[in-house]
Amino acid sequence: MLIHTTSSDLERLRTGATFVTTRPAVFRIEGPGAVDCVQGLLTCDVARPGPDSVVYGALLTPKGMIVVDYWVLRDHNGLTLIAPLEGHAASLELFRRQLPPRLARLIDRTGEWDVIGGIGDGTVGVVRAAGLPWPPAGRLELLPVIPGPVEVAQPDQHAPWQAIILTPRGALEGIMSRLVAAGGHAGLPHDAEVARVLAGFPRLGAEIGEKTLPQEVRYDEIGGVSYTKGCYLGQETVARVHFRGHPNRMLRGVTWEGDAPSDLLVKADDREVGRVTSALQFEAGGAGLAVLRRDVEPGAEVILADRPARVSALPFAR
Repeated sequence: MLIHTTSSDLERLRTGATFVTTRPAVFRIEGPGAVDCVQGLLTCDVARPGPDSVVYGALLTPKGMIVVDYWVLRDHNGLTLIAPLEGHAASLELFRRQLPPRLARLIDRTGEWDVIGGIGDGTVGVVRAAGLPWPPAGRLELLPVIPGPVEVAQPDQHAPWQAIILTPRGALEGIMSRLVAAGGHAGLPHDAEVARVLAGFPRLGAEIGEKTLPQEVRYDEIGGVSYTKGCYLGQETVARVHFRGHPNRMLRGVTWEGDAPSDLLVKADDREVGRVTSALQFEAGGAGLAVLRRDVEPGAEVILADRPARVSALPFAR
């Protein structure tokens, strides 16, 4: 997927306050055993941060490969899991099979709740000016509105978003109006994709495929996996890779000069080492994400289609 953007748009996304509406899969899990049940399913630690927290993680196959990734918003009454819409069916099937109803009641809120993602250094000022709460990093706060409530979360510094605002669909227009009136910019879906690529954050269906291990797509760096919380589905494989070996592939950045390449295949020493899966094209060059062989390290020169390119560490430098 190639997105054309400009340096002025990039500057707006970095320094301004852009708010993008998304319609993801949303699941609510409540009950006396909700936290313990989710703790035993996802790679991230949802118990230790306590209520009013936001973490990122994934649901794995028994062999340790990513099925769906989630932002998990935990409050005093339960947990809300936000996933790519493409992961709705797989999530629903696994939750219904794995969650005992008497301990963890599953409510599918997809189509009822939406998410507004805040991008840019100006997000905090606009959110506060709009009369919304601004929690500390890794935390969330509730805004009592009708229909509501609205949850405002600030993920940690690795996320593409500066804010995640979870809102019932009936309150969405009102919240967006308040943000725009306070100086925010109503963004488009490609704005979210630009922010994601620059942050080096993987996406289901792009960098995350059917046989992707968490460590291959920077889960260690972005806080997506815990090695101290105990057992969860697929944990044996993840722990073995972490303590006894290393992944054979790694998510890297790739940059090039000039027009967009005709082919996104990456080669080094006349051999295929990966493919760019998400790409941005600016006026004078471009940047993308690629899962490459581990031995192709940042700084290496590679060939992208018919032109030289360079491998970069992630996230991309400002």
